[in-house]
Amino acid sequence: MTTLDQIAPDFVGMAHSIVWASVATVDDDGRPRTRILHPIWEWDGTDLFGWIATVPTPLKRAHLAAHPEVSVSYWTTTHDTCSAECLVEWYTDDETCAEVWQKFATGPEPVGYDPAIIPMWKDGPTSPEFAVLRLTPYRLRVMPGTVMTKGEGTAVTWSDHSGRRD
Repeated sequence: MTTLDQIAPDFVGMAHSIVWASVATVDDDGRPRTRILHPIWEWDGTDLFGWIATVPTPLKRAHLAAHPEVSVSYWTTTHDTCSAECLVEWYTDDETCAEVWQKFATGPEPVGYDPAIIPMWKDGPTSPEFAVLRLTPYRLRVMPGTVMTKGEGTAVTWSDHSGRRD
């Protein structure tokens, strides 16, 4: 099995180059729902965390209250894919929202962007329409498209086995 320090830089590089991800939640009846979101990831050499700026809709809140986990999947036309299965925490406090707002506002191209371009967030990071999800991955997978298209390269997986399923 691959270690986190081996896979995290490749995961972040691929995720940030693709930018948009399909993110799935599950409702309290076990039915999945996907949406396209724009996570930003931070790897400090020890820990990997993702951040999603989002509108805290009643549906998202209900899904994450029932099952505080998401599946995040990236794909690009070259068939590069990476995915993260994550525990999720909501943050609505002004300090965290302002910090994450800045992460996106100053993030590297192409993942960085000005959150103020979202009409619902015109009032900035303290708007009630702005909230933050913190993603803590317990499983990662990275597969260069060449594995599928040419039979070259390797798909790698990492799992934190502390109580999580693979």
